[in-house]
Amino acid sequence: MSKWLTKRTLFILLFAVIAITALVFILPVSIPLILALLTALLIDPLVKLVERRFKWKRKLAVISVFIFVVLLVAVGIYYSVTSLIGRIVQFTKDAPEYLNSLSGVWIDMQDKLLRYTSGLPSDIVKATQEQFTAALKSMQTSLLELVSYERIIALAAEIPNFLVSFIVFLIALFLFMLELPQLKRGVYNRLTNRTAEKVRYMTTRLNATVIGFLKAQLLVSFIILAAAFVGLLLIVPRYAVVMSIIIWIIDVIPILGSIIILAPWALYEFVSGDVAMGTKLAILAAVLLIIRRTVEPKVMGSQIGLSPLPTLIGMFIGLKLFGVLGFFIGPMVVILFTTAIEAGIIKLNFKI
Repeated sequence: MSKWLTKRTLFILLFAVIAITALVFILPVSIPLILALLTALLIDPLVKLVERRFKWKRKLAVISVFIFVVLLVAVGIYYSVTSLIGRIVQFTKDAPEYLNSLSGVWIDMQDKLLRYTSGLPSDIVKATQEQFTAALKSMQTSLLELVSYERIIALAAEIPNFLVSFIVFLIALFLFMLELPQLKRGVYNRLTNRTAEKVRYMTTRLNATVIGFLKAQLLVSFIILAAAFVGLLLIVPRYAVVMSIIIWIIDVIPILGSIIILAPWALYEFVSGDVAMGTKLAILAAVLLIIRRTVEPKVMGSQIGLSPLPTLIGMFIGLKLFGVLGFFIGPMVVILFTTAIEAGIIKLNFKI
């Protein structure tokens, strides 16, 4: 028994306990800081380019790049929010017309139901009408729960937390950008030459992984854009350009993606009586979902150096553990683990 209780074994066990504790309790609340560090590492080449190009000191280059990034994000948020508010205002103006249209659809559906069931026994007609009414009430309840007062209050309560996290992210990003060289030197000073080389190898590999990940997401998004445009061009040519761009932007949301747009649209067409249009939109939504779920792991695997299976596993487990951000964290953890094995930091040369 004492053969197993060596200092090395105890150190490994302690490190494993600390790592698991950090993953379960510390990592979820540290996401703004982790994102700030990753963003600083991603932006660092631009900071070095500004330093070399204008022969500025690190501090001035960091301030310039930081202001540029913040302005870029602010412009994107401004146009997104103003566009969303404009759409909401337009929707409120058109709401009475939509309600009148839906009322007409409801009366038309009742007339069709009565016409189709006119020759059936009264019990069957009554049961059919009850089922139809129950289905509509269930749909109405679901819609009311979606826009309920409690749901809106809960969403509004998350806004201060988001703002605090965003401010912490910006402050941490600036400080990480400023102190990144000192942080790197501090880490390497604590390592032996052999370990430092392994860490440099991992860092280079992770940088290539991040770039590959972004390239993969961009490539998949363009495939979705092309497929959505071609599909909508065949279904509704009038709205093909605008709706394909909206689907392209929304599709970055993991798991749901284009279904957020196409499913309600198809449902509305079904309810309004245009079954052919609703069916075409539903088929397009399924095709886009299949394309993303099949192409994405393969493209990401080729770009970040993983086979599709571990990429898919990392994406799924990360999504379940950390939500939307886990969709990106999962493959990075897999890459970090495999890179540590390649560098010799983690050794799995055992046999059972």
